[in-house]
Amino acid sequence: MAFAPMGPEASFFDVLDQHRASLLAALRRGGGEPAGRGTCPASRFEDSVGLQMVSHCTMRKIKSDSLKSVKNFALILKVLSVIYKLVQSNTYATKRDIYYTDSQLFGNQAVVDNIVDNISCMLKVPRRCLHILSTSKGLIAGNLKYIEEDGTKVNCSCTTAVAVPSNIQGIWNAKFLLIVEKDATFQRLLDDNFCSKTSPCIMVTGKGVPDLNTRLLVRKLWDTFHIPIFTLVDADPHGIEIMCIYKYGSMSMSFEAHNLTVPAIRWLGLLPSDIKRLNIPKDTLIPLTKQDQKKLDSILKRPYVTCQPFWRQEMEIMADSKMKAEIQALTFLSSDYLSRVYLPNKLKFGGWI
Repeated sequence: MAFAPMGPEASFFDVLDQHRASLLAALRRGGGEPAGRGTCPASRFEDSVGLQMVSHCTMRKIKSDSLKSVKNFALILKVLSVIYKLVQSNTYATKRDIYYTDSQLFGNQAVVDNIVDNISCMLKVPRRCLHILSTSKGLIAGNLKYIEEDGTKVNCSCTTAVAVPSNIQGIWNAKFLLIVEKDATFQRLLDDNFCSKTSPCIMVTGKGVPDLNTRLLVRKLWDTFHIPIFTLVDADPHGIEIMCIYKYGSMSMSFEAHNLTVPAIRWLGLLPSDIKRLNIPKDTLIPLTKQDQKKLDSILKRPYVTCQPFWRQEMEIMADSKMKAEIQALTFLSSDYLSRVYLPNKLKFGGWI
């Protein structure tokens, strides 16, 4: 498929525009999935929100007069005192900053991380309301302009990436958002000028399992524009797990799912069915490990998979073949097959599920 220097022809976006219209129609109906994809009653999750905390979850009590829990109680008070000072002074800190206020007292970073999550859950407010930020590891590129909280104006580029911001106040539009699992694939797409060729679009990567800021940004883009959002992940259980985090959230952050998930996200590739369809050689595939099979079985048992019959079909193909494939397997067809043929055709002809 050839592209004009300034972007694809208008007809390239026809199917994307139709998909966006179906998403908006679903929103008007009060759901997160377009008609025809299937819905199911909420159990441990809501199809329009993602994973949710159950109302009758077990509570853990920490008492100040108990020798067994006195240290935990003291640590919680320490973090609460830091939060109080941050809120009073209208300043912000990272969890790493809090750890270094008394590293010997906390012992390790994981202690602070757990306490902050527990406080956020206990007070039923997002972490940002506690004036605690996360250090970004994600990257973003494409047709996006935004204003950071301090007033700094950032104009993203289609050829270079910038770090995902911790907070944004202003934001501008694009036709679609592509979430890329791995940094290596993200950088290759930039090198191939994929953003310029499919402009206006936005690309983001969480460099594997996404950090909080990357998930917040994806949700912000959805809330602001309701543009189609697609994921490009390896055809393996780990890639599917990452996609599920963006779409449905994680158990550890289920109390904040409404701020972190976008159930309208679609799986663009690499699909297990693409491996056979494109005649990718077997010697480029990788056998599933026992850990892979365990992860795949776990995902197939999750309640939200029953709402995604097409996803289930793809995962069953993987389970039957006992093979997985990285996105880089497409380079067997040609070095730029991903950016020149695979993604443009998927986007133009609606090759997502």
